[in-house]
Amino acid sequence: MRRLIPVLSLALAFAPALTAQVVGQNQPTGSNGTYTMTVRSQLVIEAVTVKDKKGNPIPGLTTKDFTLTEDGVPQTIRFVEHQTLPSAADAKPIAPPSQENVKIYNKLALSQISTDKTGNVRYKDRRLLALYFDMSAMPPPDQLRSLAAAEKFVRTQMTDVDLVAILRYTGGAVNVLQDFTADRPRILSILQTMIVGEGQGMDESTSADSDAADTGAAFGQDDSEFNIFNTDRQLSALQTAVKTLGQLSEKKSLLYFASGLRLNGTNNQAQLHATIDASIRAGVSIWPIDARGLVAEAPLGDATQGSPGGASMYNGVAASAATTRFQQSQDTLYALAGDTGGKALFDNNDLSMGIVKAQQSVSSYYILGYYTTNPNLDGRFRRIKITMNPEIAADLEYRQGYFAGKEFAKFNAVDKERQLEDALMLGDPITELTIAMEINYFQLNRAEYFVPLVVKIPGRELSLAKQHGAEHTLIDFVGEIKDNYGDTTVTNLRDNVNIKLTDATAAELAKRPIEYDAGFTVLPGKYTIKFLARDDETGRIGTYQTTFVIPNLNKEEKHVPTSSVVLSSQRVDPKDALYNAAKGKDLAKESAVNPLVQNGQKLIPSVTRVFSRGRDLYVYLQAYEQASESAAPLVSFVTLLQGKTKVFESRPIEAPRAVDAHLQKIPLNFTLDLKTLPPGEYTCQVTVLDTASQKASFWQAPILLVP
Repeated sequence: MRRLIPVLSLALAFAPALTAQVVGQNQPTGSNGTYTMTVRSQLVIEAVTVKDKKGNPIPGLTTKDFTLTEDGVPQTIRFVEHQTLPSAADAKPIAPPSQENVKIYNKLALSQISTDKTGNVRYKDRRLLALYFDMSAMPPPDQLRSLAAAEKFVRTQMTDVDLVAILRYTGGAVNVLQDFTADRPRILSILQTMIVGEGQGMDESTSADSDAADTGAAFGQDDSEFNIFNTDRQLSALQTAVKTLGQLSEKKSLLYFASGLRLNGTNNQAQLHATIDASIRAGVSIWPIDARGLVAEAPLGDATQGSPGGASMYNGVAASAATTRFQQSQDTLYALAGDTGGKALFDNNDLSMGIVKAQQSVSSYYILGYYTTNPNLDGRFRRIKITMNPEIAADLEYRQGYFAGKEFAKFNAVDKERQLEDALMLGDPITELTIAMEINYFQLNRAEYFVPLVVKIPGRELSLAKQHGAEHTLIDFVGEIKDNYGDTTVTNLRDNVNIKLTDATAAELAKRPIEYDAGFTVLPGKYTIKFLARDDETGRIGTYQTTFVIPNLNKEEKHVPTSSVVLSSQRVDPKDALYNAAKGKDLAKESAVNPLVQNGQKLIPSVTRVFSRGRDLYVYLQAYEQASESAAPLVSFVTLLQGKTKVFESRPIEAPRAVDAHLQKIPLNFTLDLKTLPPGEYTCQVTVLDTASQKASFWQAPILLVP
């Protein structure tokens, strides 16, 4: 079973992080006698459709023709920009090429939504349509139907003013597969390359056992409880998508392809409201399209599932429950559309009609911009009213208000948690804090590997605050490890650390980095880890993302199977860590699992590979010989090189083979005295020789010695 080892510790590292990037540094108040003046200004953008009594757009309007109030307070309109768009009925479709240059990609590349650059107005007089495919909520037939509808629109109904973007949610992250473009071959290539996944959704049934399908399985936990979180995750992903589009000032229409979206009572109301609020704030109208199309459902269900049992199949309760569930799954889509200015397409097999309706709804409109006179970032709803001069008879369509931004100091617990979830799902990482990470691996048995990771954050980037007379700093950590395909979450990590500091350690924090370490167990394979850290005093977030490989050492035949090599200059007692999730528990469990804990001391890996000549260098690794029956010891040594010149070499050590019926682990420990070596850059090489089988293993990494 994959599991997260519940041993998380935090300690001050004493090796100076010379390669850390300086992002920010705290200054004592009044230290230099200067004063800071903060000026806040918030630009609000409104898209307004102005039509006469006959329904025709009115051109040529200026700032003098509009009157705008926010919560009853008149606002000064700074600019008015007219977007001239022909109606979809009048626009000439792009002539289809005689031969489509459609390609099938081996892997879809990720992109991001780009904004207008100075001097390059790429979205002027353009209609923006974003196709959003919720793959986690659609079975394979519905996915194929949605992709086919999108291809039909691009081939036959896309006009010369349309720009199309493609977004996909697979249950793990919201990916932008294509920025807004009019390149039809490129769009068609992406649509045809998208692979249909299986088994990503969950059973929608939350009814009683009497009307649930008989699958022949044993009694156990049903999917109803998990659907609460699954629906929240779908809505949160949709919220991330609209926020991604919110950086554009123009009108945006998001076509949401899904096989229904059903709330679980009132459990998902908070996330539903947050998604709608984000859409209104971003100026995005959601156009849900039910990918199931026109459904003719049999009273007792179709052949894809077993018939329900009990009296409910005879008295109509089962059929009524199935119909209710289906209608509820459409009600949520209807609410998303109605509250954001879109319209939902239900019970229609021509799914492209939903895209056409969104296309036809966006005609010529005006973009109004003003700086609000209310600078408070309180997150409250502000009502907007726009009117025309009395001499102009017109009908106006615009959003009736927006939600003001909210500064981090006013976030509640739900806001803070949602901020981390959004940051974790963003394709473009947030890098306000500098983060470095080292990942190692050690074989536990023939199947599992223990993977310790160490995260280093420069202490000067963290904010200190006074609480009850003691210095402390709050740090939130969240991480997620996915498989090679990015669809399955192998394990995750969530932690909140409140570090209380003495006067001495608080002074050291500005000079030293903070190291946070955790461990988990995985099988061999290729993985991707995304790790976030947030300073809970300022809300600044740092992200570290990388791909790592856990090799299958059981198949190693040419070399001596070894773990990764850990370089360190510090050993600490786990009980002396500034923070330890295992405090108050049995720390002996950590020693039994974590190979970096030996004789009551934990080896702290050096993430930056920078070492002081005044401290010893510790080198640790493990060798494995599962099939060897020889009694000959392994010979290993450490060499330091500068270029091709050997500067230092440790005395070879002979490690006797341990008798282990399951896995023969041979720990290799080195302690190097660096005092005699001059400062500079070196290459550290570890050599392991098996004299019996004549096999060897070599490992190299650059290090830096400082005075």
